[in-house]
Amino acid sequence: MGRWILHVDMDAFYASVEQLDNPGLRGKPVIVGGLGPRGVVATASYEARRFGVRSAMPMAKARALCPHGIFLPPRFDRYAEVADRIRKILYEYTPLVEPISLDEAFLDLTGTERLHGSPARVAREIHRRIPQETGLSCSVGLGPNKLVAKVASDRAKPGGLSIVPPEGVQGFLDPLPVEVLWGIGPVTAGRLRSFGIRTVRDLRETDPGLLSAWFGPRVGAQLSRLARGIDESPVVPEREAKSLSQERTFPVDLHDPQAIRAEVRKLALAVADRLHAQGYLARLVRIKVRFACFATHTRQMRLPEPTDNAVLIAEAALALLTRLSGWEEGVRLLGVGVGELVPAGFRTLHLFAPEELSHTILKLRRKFGADAVTLGPDGDAVR
Repeated sequence: MGRWILHVDMDAFYASVEQLDNPGLRGKPVIVGGLGPRGVVATASYEARRFGVRSAMPMAKARALCPHGIFLPPRFDRYAEVADRIRKILYEYTPLVEPISLDEAFLDLTGTERLHGSPARVAREIHRRIPQETGLSCSVGLGPNKLVAKVASDRAKPGGLSIVPPEGVQGFLDPLPVEVLWGIGPVTAGRLRSFGIRTVRDLRETDPGLLSAWFGPRVGAQLSRLARGIDESPVVPEREAKSLSQERTFPVDLHDPQAIRAEVRKLALAVADRLHAQGYLARLVRIKVRFACFATHTRQMRLPEPTDNAVLIAEAALALLTRLSGWEEGVRLLGVGVGELVPAGFRTLHLFAPEELSHTILKLRRKFGADAVTLGPDGDAVR
């Protein structure tokens, strides 16, 4: 029995969620990402992409390309909520679901025919159900392995469905540019072009010995396999989260110690909020500081008990901050993270950091916004 792998990729996910929640944004160029001068684009709607705006582009360039765009900060909790709804649909067809990010996942449909019908039928059903049940567009690719399924969904964007049977793999891949293959970035593609290799067909017809001579035996052999549509990598079911973090790059370097501490408290609250929302407790707290000179330092500590208590996480982050010096240079970026996550179950009660206080803070932040409640210098909640 041959393998059948499905790849689901949501179209302009963050921007599409914003347009879903605010119908007034539909049909308009929506750009989600860091809004400061050092921010980058997380996702751009297809209306914005017509002006050349792309993910990972500096926000300043995006504003220059699309000055009339609607620029929004990301709402990761909301995106995670929608992604969870999508994932529940996928799990109805197989337990072998490998999320790659919030907006894309692989499914192994091998051997599911008796339960759900042919893989092609499942692909069409998922492609129909996700927009119908969430209001969001998705692209779906189905093929005999992860490589082909991913390329198929990419070629189907936006909103399409592409099914590539095993006997059609080479005909599907051959005319495409080599950049569609995994691991071939701009540098490798440039080298291949220098040898006259521009399409997958060109790469497939190149002597493997030459590829090994140019790129080394391991990379050369891999390029030859990819050009033939060979990919044996398995679909790895979802693993438990290992860490969560929140970072902020500042438009102007921070020098005031009080301002720096205040930002660390805000980041700690945001991390605690995400921990609580996703149902995890953390055993480890870490901070990240990037100075104006771009030197980056991290510090971490293990907590006595796993927690999602906002006050305790903030206190640990501030304690880690005291282990660093060099504030006079200015701080460009701050980050707070947690690790060694375990599913939330029994919570240890803390005399000086009551759970009720932590839960009240997080509840108010969700209801009135992230800036509605912050922690004061002594750990008390202040407005």
